[in-house]
Formats: sequence, C-alpha cells, structure tokens
Amino acid sequence: MIRCFAPVRSVHAFHNHTIRFVTPKLTANSSSSSLLSTRREALTVSIVTTTLEILISSFSASSSAAAAAAAELLELPNSGGVKALDLRLGRGPVPVDGDQVAIHYYGRLAAKQGWRFDSTYDHKDQSGEPIPFLFILGSGKVIPGIEAAVRSMKVGGIRRVVIPPSQGYQNTSQEPIPPNFFDRQRLFTTIFNPTRLANGEGSTLGTLIFDIELVSLRH
Repeated sequence: MIRCFAPVRSVHAFHNHTIRFVTPKLTANSSSSSLLSTRREALTVSIVTTTLEILISSFSASSSAAAAAAAELLELPNSGGVKALDLRLGRGPVPVDGDQVAIHYYGRLAAKQGWRFDSTYDHKDQSGEPIPFLFILGSGKVIPGIEAAVRSMKVGGIRRVVIPPSQGYQNTSQEPIPPNFFDRQRLFTTIFNPTRLANGEGSTLGTLIFDIELVSLRH
C-alpha cells in the first residue's frame, strides 16, 4: 500500500505542498507478485503526478497569455468606451465620414458566453465567396461601436473590439442585422430582455465582441 502525506484537495495545492510517497518495506516472506504490484502502483502514481504537473504548467501559460491579451485592449478616443486590439495592421488608406466601407466581421454576444450571432464569412454569393458588409461611414445606420472601430483603421487591418451596450444595439433596426431569423431573435431578446433590464443588468446584456476586417473603401 502507498501512503500519501499532506493530501492534495485541488490542483492548485501542488504549488504549496510537498507530496512524499512511502514505499513499504518488503519482508523476506513477501512474494514476487507483491513486489510487482507495488512497482506498478508506484509507476501509476508517477504518471499521474507528471500529468498533473504538465496540466498546471499549461494552465499557467494560457492564463498568462490571456491576461497579456486583455492588457493590450485599449480604449479608442472619443468612442464612448469601445476597446480595441489590432490583430493585424493595415497598409491601406484610412476611411473618413462619407466613404463607403466594406468589412468582414465575426459578431459575438458576451452575455451568451461569446455566442457568435453573425459572421459575414457565412454570407456567400453564387460563386461561394463571402460577401462583405457595406455601409456609409458616419451615416448612423450601423451601431456606433463599429463606426468608432472602423474610423481609425487602415484598409487590410483586422481589429478586435469590445463594444459596451451604450455603443451597441439601441433598437432592432440598427445594422448589422443577422440574416438568420433565429439568431436575430435570440440576439435581440437577450439584449432587450425587459425582466433582466428591470433587474439592472442593462450594463452587461448588450456587450458585443466584434472581429472586424476592413476590406476596402470607396470615396
């Protein structure tokens, strides 16, 4: 039998406790089968311990990476609280109000654990190519958070933005609108849920996450 001192209650306890495994002494009357069983148990414990150490190391690394990525999100000037992280810097021109811009995007809803409610990459033409979303910058037809994000991008760039509810959907006619009825219904019934809004959850329900690629612009 293997006795374990200072038992561990959770994975995090490995950082604060030392585990010592004591192998029982075999008497002269111990059989070869007992010796083999003991060695197998010791090998099993060793494998489990090594696996847990690898998992802990991987968890720590991923947590550090996530924290670093979150720290790089910067609030855009005069955006009403929109935060952005440039995933790829563009090399083309910067749009101005009145330009027609074409973007691709992934739209996700934070209140639904990052559920993706729409993506232009799923909107295909007859040849199977994704159709970008077109709008006039400054027209007010799209949610303010997207306009704020695109206004300081260069063509070819990709930017991740976190849009607070005040800069997101204020009504069900603002674009971009998911073409799928069920996605559209789920999105708006979550954001404009009267019961949850009455409970004071309005500051979180409409938080959006968009990955935006500025494809082109036309003056």
